[in-house]
Amino acid sequence: MRLFLLTLLLATTALAQKPALDHDAYDVWNRLYEHDISPDGQWTFVVAGPEDQDRMLHVVSADGETRYAIPRGYNARFAPDQPALVFKIKAPKDSTLAAQRAGKSGDALPSDSLGILSLTTGEVTKRAGVKAFALPEEAGGVLAYHLAKAEPDTASTDSADAAPMPKIKPKKGAPKKATGTPLVLHSLADGAESRFDDVVSFALSPNGTWLAFAAASADSTADGAFVIRTAGSTLEPLLAGAGDYTHLAFDQQEEQVAFLSNTESFTADAPHFILYHVLLAERPAMALATPETPGVPAGWGPSEHGEVAFSESGERVMFGTAPLPEPKVDDERADSEKANVEVWTWKDPLLMTMQNKRLETERKRTYLAVAMPADGRVVQLADSTVPDVTIPMKGDAEMALGTSNRPYQMEISWDWPGYRDAYAVNVETGQRRLLLEKIQSGIQASPTGAYAAWWDGEAGAWMAVSLVDGDPIDLTADIDVRFDNEEHDWPYRPNPYGSAGWTEDDRFVVYDRFDLWALDPEGASPMLLTEGLGREEGLQFRFVDLDRDEPVLPDDLLLYTFDDATKSAGYYEADSDEVETPERLVFGPYRFGRVKKAKNADQLVYTRESFEEFPNLWTGSDEFEDTERLTDLNPQQADYNWGTVELVEWTSTHGDDLQGMLVKPENFDPAKEYPLMVYYYEKSSDNLHRHWTPEAHRSIINFSFYASRGYLIFIPDIPYRIGYPGESALHAVLSGTMHVVGLGNVDRDRIGMQGHSWGGYQAAYLATRTNLFRAIEAGAPVSNMFSAYGGIRYRTGMSRMFQYERTQSRIGGTMWEMPLRYIENSPIFWADKIETPLLIMHNDEDGAVPFTQGVELFVALRRLEKPSWLINYTGEPHWPTTFPNKRDWAIRMQEFFDHYLMDAPAPSWMTEGVPALKKDEAERARASY
Repeated sequence: MRLFLLTLLLATTALAQKPALDHDAYDVWNRLYEHDISPDGQWTFVVAGPEDQDRMLHVVSADGETRYAIPRGYNARFAPDQPALVFKIKAPKDSTLAAQRAGKSGDALPSDSLGILSLTTGEVTKRAGVKAFALPEEAGGVLAYHLAKAEPDTASTDSADAAPMPKIKPKKGAPKKATGTPLVLHSLADGAESRFDDVVSFALSPNGTWLAFAAASADSTADGAFVIRTAGSTLEPLLAGAGDYTHLAFDQQEEQVAFLSNTESFTADAPHFILYHVLLAERPAMALATPETPGVPAGWGPSEHGEVAFSESGERVMFGTAPLPEPKVDDERADSEKANVEVWTWKDPLLMTMQNKRLETERKRTYLAVAMPADGRVVQLADSTVPDVTIPMKGDAEMALGTSNRPYQMEISWDWPGYRDAYAVNVETGQRRLLLEKIQSGIQASPTGAYAAWWDGEAGAWMAVSLVDGDPIDLTADIDVRFDNEEHDWPYRPNPYGSAGWTEDDRFVVYDRFDLWALDPEGASPMLLTEGLGREEGLQFRFVDLDRDEPVLPDDLLLYTFDDATKSAGYYEADSDEVETPERLVFGPYRFGRVKKAKNADQLVYTRESFEEFPNLWTGSDEFEDTERLTDLNPQQADYNWGTVELVEWTSTHGDDLQGMLVKPENFDPAKEYPLMVYYYEKSSDNLHRHWTPEAHRSIINFSFYASRGYLIFIPDIPYRIGYPGESALHAVLSGTMHVVGLGNVDRDRIGMQGHSWGGYQAAYLATRTNLFRAIEAGAPVSNMFSAYGGIRYRTGMSRMFQYERTQSRIGGTMWEMPLRYIENSPIFWADKIETPLLIMHNDEDGAVPFTQGVELFVALRRLEKPSWLINYTGEPHWPTTFPNKRDWAIRMQEFFDHYLMDAPAPSWMTEGVPALKKDEAERARASY
């Protein structure tokens, strides 16, 4: 009987054991990519799927009773006034792969389709070969979609009625040009369609009353800008003739259209654009701004690279100008006859590498101007000396705000934050007044255009100034709290905690560490909107913007709230007009996010997550009442051994009170010892309740994956002393790791460490200072601060000097001022001290940390005969980006740590390497893992 009971007990225990995660999990684990809520709050959609598999569009009613699922749906949008959801349908992944294997590419690959879901019936209407679609902003009951090819319509119904396109006789000598493709106007109410050929771009008016489009054909017979009422009246030309037509824009009142065209100079050697304007009740279009129009700078004109938009009132048209294009110069020389040279000078405002990175942007740079349709005036607001200008009141303010960093571009290479000047610009005259010089922060104009506010780092204060007249005033002089980061540990003046924005009556709302303050540029007393509850309770309140199109703060402020001590979070509500204790709406040991509000209803959707709970979508009222979970995207998680997380606190050897996270397997046995993985990147403990979906991560270990497989994971916070970044990491990481060892359950001889980028640097540094770790992975590590200091961040073309003097590397000075700090903090100078096997991942197209940094460390270790490996995903940037590369990296990193920390056999790439001659063969063999 005892033997039977023991056998039964063992069998029951075996059945109860959940399997560990493996790399096949990536093929079944869903991720949430898109979501939104319908304007009436009755429907929500979610796009989800595994990273490297076809995705699914899920549509759910607010009560959860009705659900639709559309394979491969994405880029979805609810119609503003119809029970319909419009979306793209991605071609099946296996079809695309089959075409690629057959050598096809570009337009020869399977194309996307359009889907229209009736939320009433669940019926899906599909259209093949659609490259883009648009819905009106407010109403209209229509949809416009643009076909990818000029072929017969492939609609599943025959409801399309062809609308006649006026044919325009081409001008003699017109240059060869691209052709348009069909555009279809679809009624969401009855499915009726009208089709227009040769369309290159289009726009729907805000309420869907009008459709405007630009057309073009190879022979220019179709060229023009056209408009039609969506209710079905006759198509009418706004302007026609051989040329390019672009940037069609309606005003909010649906009474005007503006656009650009070069039809007047189309056959010239250097055609230029003209801004046209039309009152829809008084066609045709008339030129509003040309190179000859008073107000347009000499030699300049409207540019096709600038946007065209009406101000909210419709009284102004905002557009971009630029120097007129130069005629192209023919050069018949062969490339072998040309010198290919760059000239760098010490007076260049920007390094040549930055100039090259920004070359296309500079070629297309435009400068803001406004035109007044009522009297035909044009006012140039921006130019090469003040290139950035914004107009408050959605384009209707009297005063605009201009900024320029042009005098300080050289300092970008070594100083941080960047400097800029600020100007008040009169929109009616273009006159400027210098407001501020050499500020090191952004500056925000109030929605009325009366004031601007900015952070003065030297004074440690929020400042404001009238855009009309007056001197700067200190908004926080009478407040006895700090508004800059109290924990700042970078070698430049602390940043502010930030701002929520402006109220309708021009009060500026800012944050201290915990609370919200309303500051009045007119001099009224500051208002502590959250009544000090944040500082009293250790709660951080931050405004959640539910309507990004609205420039002023609402009366009722939704505040994301975070407990700095426990890492719990939730939402509170406060008033932007008066001091009152914020009202708690929802709060708990979770992390919340992706909150969206229905446009016309008091209904929200949002995600809620924890280490153990996937961030599914929830819905409820705007008071977080009657909440309900709408999705369960990864129910299979319950079938796997997962993990738990807890907050760890200790005092470092520098005397700092620190926090960190300790992750344990779900089946954690307090009587066992486990291998420990240590990972870090600055401070991470605020992510205590983050969920870690199993994924082939581009650069770091996946916490849930490693916990599932029997590891403990420790993630300590690191505070820094300026000038000693490596030593700071050493004191925080070692003290924290030993604290965790002291808690028990850690196999002292099986501790690994992993970090990437800044974490990779610290991992390499710690390898030179301690033998505590049995194996270390350092991803994209800076190993030599001398050579790195003089290097380039190739993704941006920037010098790396600023990083060491002012930002993350935290040295605090130049290498000729502080050479010993650069030596002390560089692992390369201490490589002979490394006794721990080191795995390095560094890619040869890294645009952040030069590839040579990883190479320097590896060749040093190779010379010293230290166990080391360098993994390079050729052609990849700071980390692998393709799924096959990420998956390969996840497997290799696990193999490395499993070998040293779990006694797994070493894979052949570790013991034998992969010679170049056998690289392809080895890749094919590993692809089946």
